Amino acid sequence: MTQSAVSFPPIAAPCPRALILGSMPGVKSLQENQYYAHPRNSFWQIMGALFNAPVSSYAQRRALIKGNALALWDVLKSCTRRGSLDSNIRNAEANDFAAFLKKHAGITRISFNGATAEKEFKKRVWPHLPEGVAARLELKRLPSTSPAHASMNMARKQKEWMIVKGK
Repeated sequence: MTQSAVSFPPIAAPCPRALILGSMPGVKSLQENQYYAHPRNSFWQIMGALFNAPVSSYAQRRALIKGNALALWDVLKSCTRRGSLDSNIRNAEANDFAAFLKKHAGITRISFNGATAEKEFKKRVWPHLPEGVAARLELKRLPSTSPAHASMNMARKQKEWMIVKGK
């Protein structure tokens, strides 16, 4: 069954230096009202390992993002989709990145959690960003943490995700 979905507000440190973008929360995340709530999604496991931080509760997960000068959001504000697969996204509308990036002028890097997030950002957001904002940004696609992207092992994913630490 196709359902309408609306993404969450961003989680952001007061002065984030980097932004991590997914495409749109999956069914489990929408049910739990939490980013990356599916137990087989490796996002929080990777973040916990990278920053040597506990991630067993959602409060700890939010604190990890805020405590490391990061921001977490999704490219899409809303869409219709059957299930959780990005390939099923239809009728998509992007979040307001011009306002977000103006408010958070310290963000210089955007890391995409998978190919769909990058594709949707470059299609729906990048062409509409003010030149000054776009000029300061480095864009980097990272391997998806979704359980659907099982072709890459955890150690390799974690190594590629090191970029979010700024190193």
